[in-house]
Amino acid sequence: MKKNDLSLGLATIPLIFLVFLLSINVFIYGDNALNGSNQFILLIGGAVAAIIGFYKNIPYKTMIKKIAKNLQSVTGAILILLFVGALAGSWLISGIIPAMIYFGLKILHPTIFLPASVIICALISLATGSSWTTSATVGIALVGIGTVLEIPSGMIAGAVISGAYFGDKLSPLSDTTNLAPAMAGGELFKHIRYMTYTTIPSILITLFVFLIISFTITTTGNTETNELLLAIEEKFTINIWLFSVPISVIVLIIKKTPPLIALLIGTLMGALFALLFQSQILLEITGSDILYPSVAYQAIMNAMTVSTEIATSNILLNDLFVSGGMKGMLGTIWLIICAMVFGGIMDAIGALSRISSSLLNWAENTFQLFASTIASCLAVNLTASDQYLSIVIPGKMFKKAYEQRKLAPENLSRTLEDSGTVTSVLIPWNTCGAYQSGVLNVGVGEYFIFAIFNWISPFMTLLYAALNIKILKKS
Repeated sequence: MKKNDLSLGLATIPLIFLVFLLSINVFIYGDNALNGSNQFILLIGGAVAAIIGFYKNIPYKTMIKKIAKNLQSVTGAILILLFVGALAGSWLISGIIPAMIYFGLKILHPTIFLPASVIICALISLATGSSWTTSATVGIALVGIGTVLEIPSGMIAGAVISGAYFGDKLSPLSDTTNLAPAMAGGELFKHIRYMTYTTIPSILITLFVFLIISFTITTTGNTETNELLLAIEEKFTINIWLFSVPISVIVLIIKKTPPLIALLIGTLMGALFALLFQSQILLEITGSDILYPSVAYQAIMNAMTVSTEIATSNILLNDLFVSGGMKGMLGTIWLIICAMVFGGIMDAIGALSRISSSLLNWAENTFQLFASTIASCLAVNLTASDQYLSIVIPGKMFKKAYEQRKLAPENLSRTLEDSGTVTSVLIPWNTCGAYQSGVLNVGVGEYFIFAIFNWISPFMTLLYAALNIKILKKS
């Protein structure tokens, strides 16, 4: 390839075109935009980028190779999504999710539910190093509990995501926490300590806001709690042993077991517990009178692979006790694939590097350098649709600039996390936004404003840069 001379105007055309069409599409379809129309628009955006690539003599094979590389990078994420769907199905028919909701209704009062959700998810994510796993396990249960308490699902999802990403940012087990200092040339634990300066104030503000919200919202869920508990008891066998399954999964991840293996074990344990405790549910799913081995096999496989609905005497629970299985995750996987196509072509034609370099040239002082880094991370999250690329590409682009300003690498790694990692979940077509929306069954538009920790983090970094607070110089 010849040296890329793509202008900034040409580099931003596909992005502007994409955002414009997505805005129209969301206006027309609303929350249903993720069911297929957004995916096609991502392909249209990729086609516009490809046309510019052909105009600049970028070979077709080069674009295809970049797309293939992007798709390869999300193979693990796609497999995790499939296993999360299977796990949700097996945990539903085994009574694990109903048990979480049952005991949660007894313990979590609406007054403290939202800040408690933030703290619970933060602790689990710190222990596991994964916001995705936290949402797929504890997050699903909290959304279920909050829904029956008649707390808006967007608020609950925002609290879950805020806590999950707080732990993900600070956990040494997190992949992004390890990736950011690697790109910046820093050390892991120095990076974590330096992140606490912006991360702790952000989470404290988040908790304070959720506490205020909790005291101002009105719910009628308390009056229906006994009815809900009775409905769950009538349908499921509820006991404390059911919690051994999610605890086992959390322990496996703490022990650095690969997420795919941990989720598979959790799914199989859920299936086993369904046989042990919920035989009546298996009969109901298949419509059989006797639980033959073939009947049990069919019920468990259906729950893990396709949609499953369990009817109770309470309408709220009927809406809650539904799982799409692996099939329910296909829409999210479809979105990720189309996003990777768009990001791959944008990378192949040099649009991503051109946008980042323009932001770098604008920076004339420390504050502008931090602001350029944040803008670059946001741009990559919007275009490449992947949080890892939002760390890798700006990290590579800005590393020398920070060195020239005699700034310690922790400044760059912290900014990458404060802007790249946490904002990915705020973009519907980003892999993280698509994942969280699909797993929690709450649209990005619904939880966006309530994911307080995620959107306040970049502003906290900018505030520190503007006031020259904890800007570490290179020794």
